[in-house]
Amino acid sequence: MNESFALKGKRILITGGTRGIGRAISLRFARAGASVIANYVRDAQAAESLVSEAKAEGLTLVTVRADLNSAKGVEVLVGETERAFPSLSGLIHCAATGVHRPFEQLSLRHFDWTFGLNVRAVFELTQKLLPLFKEGGSILGVSSEGAVRTAPQYTLVGATKGALEAMMRHLAAELAPRGIRVNILAPGTILTDAWRVLPDSEHRLAEAARRSALGRLCTLEEVANAAQFLCSDAASGIVGHTLVVDGGSGIAA
Repeated sequence: MNESFALKGKRILITGGTRGIGRAISLRFARAGASVIANYVRDAQAAESLVSEAKAEGLTLVTVRADLNSAKGVEVLVGETERAFPSLSGLIHCAATGVHRPFEQLSLRHFDWTFGLNVRAVFELTQKLLPLFKEGGSILGVSSEGAVRTAPQYTLVGATKGALEAMMRHLAAELAPRGIRVNILAPGTILTDAWRVLPDSEHRLAEAARRSALGRLCTLEEVANAAQFLCSDAASGIVGHTLVVDGGSGIAA
């Protein structure tokens, strides 16, 4: 492997790092030489499975259970990160939640819950962990195509992704002089467990594959590889950029 793409010696915190895209990124980064903390909140079985797989491969990866939709959970994750890492090379925010209902059925409680994890949590974590960052560090917000395109019953989630992207761009400009790069990774339609709760999922997955220039959906591994690139020294000149990984579906007429 070209050394500029390697993550050897880097210390990375990944929120939502035990399932779906987050899990793929956790494993990709650990395999590239990073020490990884993968955060989760509910699915202990998924966390145990990830740790077992990492241990079998001799990777440096641990999990931390913390609910980032609460101030206490943020404090727990910050404390565990400070205890594990003398410095931090990267923060990747994969954790996300959402309520998929027609607009008139959404409540302020749904609004606060969705924005709490998808936006506020990374705001709080970045502020509290900033003293740990060393020059050359990177922050990556994982967005979705819903930030710029509409989807059925996706109003709240799409709004949070748009807010996340805007916040990341402003952070990129503010933190770049301190040697910290901030970017956004925007996967297209990726087959994960999240599709189980989305309306008309089978039709939408088939349509996404049809629109893709590749003729298929992108894989979790392809998204993880893009994340590795953005957090590696190979991307040292990339700041405030949104990297779309959608197999070309976004350019289809």
